Amino acid sequence: MSMESPLPHGKHPEAVIGRIAPWRVLLPPVVLALLLGLWGLDRGGSMWRDESVTWQVAHRPAGDLVELLGRVDAVHGLYYLLMHAVFAGWESGGLWALRLPSVAATALAAAGVAAVGHRLACMRAAEPAADRGAARAGLCAGLLYALLPPVQMYAQEGRSYALVAAAVVWATYLLLRERWVPYTVLLVLACWLHEFAVLALLAHAVPGWRARGWRRSAAVVVLLLLPLAVLSAGQAAQQLGWLGRPKGADWAAYAVVAAVSLLLARGADRELVRVALPLALLPAGLLMTVSLVNPWYVDRYVLYSLAGLALLAGAARPRVLLPLAAVLVAVAVPWSLWLRTPESRKDDVLAVADAVRATARPGDAVLFQPARRREWLLSSPEVYGSLHDLALARTPTASRTLQGTELPSQEIRARLFDAPRVLVLLDPADQPRDPYPREVVKRQTLVSQFDLCSIREIRGARVALYARPGECPN
Repeated sequence: MSMESPLPHGKHPEAVIGRIAPWRVLLPPVVLALLLGLWGLDRGGSMWRDESVTWQVAHRPAGDLVELLGRVDAVHGLYYLLMHAVFAGWESGGLWALRLPSVAATALAAAGVAAVGHRLACMRAAEPAADRGAARAGLCAGLLYALLPPVQMYAQEGRSYALVAAAVVWATYLLLRERWVPYTVLLVLACWLHEFAVLALLAHAVPGWRARGWRRSAAVVVLLLLPLAVLSAGQAAQQLGWLGRPKGADWAAYAVVAAVSLLLARGADRELVRVALPLALLPAGLLMTVSLVNPWYVDRYVLYSLAGLALLAGAARPRVLLPLAAVLVAVAVPWSLWLRTPESRKDDVLAVADAVRATARPGDAVLFQPARRREWLLSSPEVYGSLHDLALARTPTASRTLQGTELPSQEIRARLFDAPRVLVLLDPADQPRDPYPREVVKRQTLVSQFDLCSIREIRGARVALYARPGECPN
């Protein structure tokens, strides 16, 4: 192998294949990804709290948004700015405007997986441009990627993960082409959309470390990521404080992906294994290992690693590929139906707002337990604006925060004493209660000074009505 080329047998990249995979390889994965992405895109008119953050932050004035990123959520800053532009151009798009960028990115990622699979197969073919096996490998890899349930899930989510996956996948293609400038640009874009995309560099190091161009690109990516990394490191406590260490289910899911990937790698082409297997295993494995010390792992942070699994599966022999595809379809069909329902997410902020709208009367107060659940109403300003937020000191926009700041404990207690009726938005009963003084004061004052009139369970939330003793409505 040449010390300057990650490609096999010393071949120069343009001697192997000089153009992108043909349209008949790329188009079917794109069409499938678009159909799956557009199917039930509004999820029954629901939106969960992470998407609500995207919605309300992207709707802030650009100057306020930039100031917010200096304090919190810098890791998502480029994505928020992109969505700010989307809503500026299509405010009436609603949930479709929120999610269509992820649908388009997933279709682009599926095409990229097909292109990578086709190119890797062409590398080992005697006549690459005419090799039917190369077309089959690329086509199957792209289709399988689009079908994977996690890919379908984040194709319909107003967050950055599908965009990150598209950038990483096409960077992988450019790695094989040795197009170092666009490769660097795409990986920097991926890292600025979410900095854990930098773990793709470690996967790319396996096929690319011998190439001087790759080493230079890697250095530039790390250098340009440093400002974001330094800024977000200062925000890590509030940004990632909710995370725990990987659970048994996380390790089990990773073990399944690893086992399937390793089985598919047995007897597979060496260059395919060098590209696909590290991508499938290294980002998630390293992040989970680090999370044993510093809890940073969430599977969606490394969604792009599923491209490695799809590449290995797409290149499998028909006697392996057909039963594997049958199993995937059998799993994907019921899961796909469920993913398009409100129940597929942790909560539904629009359902919470509807419940509040149905319960509230003019002049009612509202209290959030815990304070971060203010997010449930921030994306419904017509509901939130009609209520008196008892604990609020400064609004999210004024405080340059995500959910605003709250008053000291004693002022919250005093305001509660003056309120005749209070709507309280609560986590589900099985969730642990925050031990912070403000939250303790809220709970104690409600119990001692109010009657619980009603409580309504909504997906991932509860809406309770409290009133002065004897004042509960019939």
